[in-house]
Amino acid sequence: MDDDYAEAVLDLVGAIPPGRAMTYGLIAEIVSDGLEAAGLPRRGGPRQVGAVLAQAGSGVPWWRVVNASGNPPARHLARAMEQLVAEGTPRSADGTRVRLRLAVWFPDEID
Repeated sequence: MDDDYAEAVLDLVGAIPPGRAMTYGLIAEIVSDGLEAAGLPRRGGPRQVGAVLAQAGSGVPWWRVVNASGNPPARHLARAMEQLVAEGTPRSADGTRVRLRLAVWFPDEID
């Protein structure tokens, strides 16, 4: 993925507040909208967001990014859930996933 896309993904993930979460797909849509607004071509999707986080996401709160079911990345499930619990992120009754209806975050503006 190109540098503009990766930077936009990392900036957006870095802005997710503690106790809130976004899905890979929502991030992809918002980043694509922002690129288009800046006169750049729309691109990327949920898998590309995951690839950016896997390659360069250690400096952002990656654990706040979940799939559409509210599940954190399987490879880092224990670490992600530890962080989400510590931040008070709303979770399902059994505690295994994020309650997106309560936790989803939308940025106020797209740069």
